[in-house]
Amino acid sequence: METSTQTFKNCDVVSATGRIDASTAPQLAEAFAASTDAGRYRIVFDMSGVEYISSVGLRVLIDTQKKCKQLNRGKLVLASISPLVQEALRLAGFYTLFEVYETTLEAVGNI
Repeated sequence: METSTQTFKNCDVVSATGRIDASTAPQLAEAFAASTDAGRYRIVFDMSGVEYISSVGLRVLIDTQKKCKQLNRGKLVLASISPLVQEALRLAGFYTLFEVYETTLEAVGNI
């Protein structure tokens, strides 16, 4: 899995490609932590390149969401989710815990 982060005026966009599982989830957690440690709590997670996400990856999303929402500082939103990953989020009951946008551009505009 590869991650990249783009910083915009109102948010950070974290993108990932490949599989998010037990071996790659710490890398994703580090990407999110880099934003929050810099005091940037509005994060868009571009999931267009994510093929698979395990329960460990879902835990990283929940932990990041909690950190962003502490003291009403911001939020983590999801964008460009593939149908397979959408189904995994729905089955795990996580889909309703996040704001979800069809495109990354739409997410950046609404965060």
